[in-house]
This record gives sequence, C-alpha cells and structure tokens, in this order.
Amino acid sequence: MHTRRAPLIVAALFAATAVSLVAAPPATVWWGQWGQNPQHQGTVPVVGQTGSRILANVVYDPFTDKEQNGPYAAGDLLVHYQTPLISGNDVFMEFKTGQFSNIKNWQVQTWGERKFSWVNGQLVKQWEFTGDWKPVPFSPDKDGPGWEPVYHGALTTAALYVPGFGGTLLKLDRATGAVLARINPFATIDPNTYAVGPLSADKFGNIYYNVMQLDGSAKDPWLVDVPQSWLVKVTAADVPKAVAWSTLVPGSPTATDQCTFRYAIADLPWPVLNANGTPAPTPTITCGSQRPPVNTAPALGPDGTIYDISRASLDDYYGYVIAINRDLTPKWVSSMRNRFHDGCGTPFLPASGTPGGCRAGAPANVSPPDGMPGSGRVLDDSTSAPVVAPDGSVYYGAYTRYNYAQGHLMRWSSAGQYLDTAAPWGGFQFGWDTTPAIFPFTTATGAQTFAVITKENHYGDVGSYCNDATICPPDRTATHPAYPEEYFMSSLTPDLSVNWRFQNTNPLSCTRNADGTLSCTSDHPRFFEWCVNAPAVDVNGTVFSNSEDGNLYEIDRNGNLVNIVFTQLAIGAAYTPLSIGPDGRVYTQNDGRMFVIGF
Repeated sequence: MHTRRAPLIVAALFAATAVSLVAAPPATVWWGQWGQNPQHQGTVPVVGQTGSRILANVVYDPFTDKEQNGPYAAGDLLVHYQTPLISGNDVFMEFKTGQFSNIKNWQVQTWGERKFSWVNGQLVKQWEFTGDWKPVPFSPDKDGPGWEPVYHGALTTAALYVPGFGGTLLKLDRATGAVLARINPFATIDPNTYAVGPLSADKFGNIYYNVMQLDGSAKDPWLVDVPQSWLVKVTAADVPKAVAWSTLVPGSPTATDQCTFRYAIADLPWPVLNANGTPAPTPTITCGSQRPPVNTAPALGPDGTIYDISRASLDDYYGYVIAINRDLTPKWVSSMRNRFHDGCGTPFLPASGTPGGCRAGAPANVSPPDGMPGSGRVLDDSTSAPVVAPDGSVYYGAYTRYNYAQGHLMRWSSAGQYLDTAAPWGGFQFGWDTTPAIFPFTTATGAQTFAVITKENHYGDVGSYCNDATICPPDRTATHPAYPEEYFMSSLTPDLSVNWRFQNTNPLSCTRNADGTLSCTSDHPRFFEWCVNAPAVDVNGTVFSNSEDGNLYEIDRNGNLVNIVFTQLAIGAAYTPLSIGPDGRVYTQNDGRMFVIGF
C-alpha cells in the first residue's frame, strides 16, 4: 500500500488553532511515548524535582463528573489517558471535546492534542488539534473494553503522530499542529477499522501501532470473531506497511478451534472434581482469531526486534508474547498458558474447603477456574505493555483473576524462553495493568544490573477467585489474614524477587476546595491502591507514582518516602502514567487534569 498524502485537503477537515506561538529550538524528544523510550523503561537521566509546588493544573477531560456518575462507573473514573509527552520546554497532551452521552457511548466524544510551552514560568497553550480518531465501541461482554480506551500519540524529531480514523495515522507539525499528512496503510478508509493502543516510535523515527477490524454487520461485534487485525509500521519517510496479524502468531489455535475456558458459575466452588479427586475437564469455547488487545503499545528492542502482545479474540486465556523481526516476519512466539503454580493449597488463597478457598479436596497448585496451572490472561481494558530490559529480557504484566485479581508479572529471555521467578510459584503477583519501569544501576562490586519498579496491589472487596460473596467473600483481610488487603510500590530484582516495598498507609479521602484548602474524611481503613500503570523513575532511582488517594508519592531508591504532594481528588480510577521533563519537573494526572509538580 502507498501513503495517501493530501495535506491541503486533510487540513481543512480538522481544527488546528494556534495561540501565541513561541519560536522553538531544533526539535528534540525527551519523553516521546508510552514508557518514555522505545523499550518502555520509564527512566530518565536527570534528577526529578521532589518539591511540593503545583506549577500547573490543566484540565484535559471536561467530562469527568459525568463519567463518574453513570450507573456502570459507580463513582469511578473508568477512562485511560495519554502520557504527557515532553520535548525541551514543550509538552503535548491529549484533550477531549465534543459531547458526553454515557460511558457506553463514548464514541460521540472527540480526541485531540494540545501543545504547551513553558514561558516565563507559566505553561502556555500554543496550539490545539482536534482529530477524527474513534475508539472501538464499548463492550458489555467478557471480551472488548468496558473502560474508555486510550488515545495516545508518539513524538519524534520530525513530527507528532496521532491515531486517526479508520486505522490511519496523522502526522502533525510540532510547531503549529497543522496536519502534514494522513498516512493510510490500507486501500480504503473503513469505519470498522480502528487504531488500538498507544503508538510507539523507534530511534530512527519509524512508527509502530496495532490495528483491529470489527464486524460492522454484527449487533455486538465483541460476540463474534474479528475479521482481521494488523501490525503497522510507518517509516520516517511516511511509507506504511501493514502485516496481517495471523502471520505473526504461528502455532496458535486457529479461529475455529476450541479453546479451554473456565468452569460454569453454577459449579462453584472450583475446581470441579471427578470422583477420583482429579480436576474435571474444563468447558471449551471457540477461540476466535489471534488479535492485539485494545490498549497495548508495541515495544522496540535496541536491535530492531518488535515485541507485542496477542490474544485469542474470544478467549483471553490464550495470550502470547510475540517477537517480530525488522522485516515484520515472526521471530518467536511464547504462550502465557499454564505458567503458574500458586493456586489451590498455596499461601495465596485460603485453605481449600473454607470460604475463599478452592473446593475441598482440590489438588495443590492448580488454578480454581480450570483445574490447571494458572495462565496469564490478556484483557482489553489493560494498558500493560511489554518492556525490554537492559539484558534483553522482556517483561509483561498479565491478568489473573484467581488470586484476588492480582495478576502476574512475567519474564522472557530475548530468545523467547519463559523465565520462572526465584520463587516456586511462577510470576510476581503485582495487581493488574502495569508497564513496569526499569532502573539500571551499578552494584557495590561494579556489576551492572537493574531493578524492576511496579505497583503491588493486594486488592480487597473483590473475592479470591469468583464474584459469589458466599463462596468468595469480598473481605479479603477477614477471610485470609495471612495475605491481607495491602498496597505497595515495589522494587524487584531482574528475576522478580523483592528488593523493597513501600506501603500506602493513608486512610484519608481528600478533595481540594475552590479556595485551595482540603476537605478530608477518614474512610479507607485499609488504605488506597496505587493508581499507576507506568511509573516514572529518575537518575537516582527515585520513584514517582500516583495513588488513588490523590497524592503523588516520591520514594527513594531504598524504599524510603521523600515527599507526598496532593493534587485534586481521592478517586477510584483507571490507572494513569507519569512523565518527567528534562528539568526534572514531574507530570502527573488526577481527575482528568494534568498536574506539573516541582520546586
């Protein structure tokens, strides 16, 4: 396919408004994409500012009150947002306009980008661009998103790239916001084809992103197979190439194969057992085609290898990490199935035969839903992206429900070998939805190594492995006091052993009043989740992370608290990313606002 360029015509289709433009030095990129760099390592070579001043407070989502008030949201903010993208004194941030109907009809909104520049200590808007990208539709089903998908651009020295309508890519002038080109990898622009997940850029300025086509004739497209999906590469010269997703996951089940799912709700407690005490066969469903998840950014290794995530369209228990060569041919594929041994009869669940535990007599180590070793699942609501470490190994934060929805952080070698952790259980139970940061450092003996920085949420109010309050009581601490509800930021060794943990111990829900004062209520006796999907780390190893208590936490490389800065509101929300500027200013998010924190 060839690039479809029509700058003059395209520009007329979009709103690009300039406001007091400031002359810019030659273009650079500092924090240009999800996870900061092509490997998604989330670490910068400057000292982050650990001050308490709110230097800017910018609203980018004007609909947060409405988004929280719907019956589906129940007071939470179920929306994914872009990382603030930074180049020198310039900041590029998504914003939303249009109208808001309800969370199940999010496509009536519009998405775009605003550029801000620091001028005399103030963050001043330079231009805004309103685009035509639309997210995939809401899903009430087990597959597809129930939370608003992420709109996310990528910054290169040449341009700001953002997703467009029909799986296209829009190239914006960094200085003015004008549309330089619409790049279409396909023969036509199909309204049922969607750019999904953040864009990624390599060191040469090539852009990579995932595209999914849905069945426009289906009443509910999430109940049927996807017609097609693609990985798209757009070169720095704006030449696109789309490779069919089916070619990237050889050896996976075909669209019409039967895939293992889980036992029926009517058969709780799980696992179902045969008369001899072995797990009964697990029901199967049609797999559906392999496709990308809705919110995942490809990672790009220093050697040009592309790392992405794949899942069966109709069964999220069949997930894969896939490595792709520069020429978009498959390099290796590794399954997430049957990797864990931390189910029944282990310290992570109550004793079998007791509330919250597996069925009495269940074999040790199996996962309750299917009676097998646990599998990493790939959810469409998760923004988890692969991360490439300095040694070439690859990390991915998969979902698992059977361990209080606490997920598993997984690791592979650069050759695709799954690497079990030091513990016998397999994987590290981190929570869910994470792109961990990587902090490289030199040990006292001179050895080069790195730490893996992630949240570690031990959720409460969720039930151990099911939603039946009798069989899986929601009060985790009461039913499993040896493994209670707790919330940590954690530093891990490369093999996922713990270096240190920092626990959230704040019980106060606060809100900032119009006059700047705070009103607080002590209503979280078990404290707050870490509300972060991609933490930021500075050159000293200081970790910057959001919490659902509305605070930005600054934690040193040994796990000691440096500072806490309250932003706007204690709120349950989809997890949000942070970034750090070249001057050390910290860009964080809360309640649809971008806050800049520093001295």
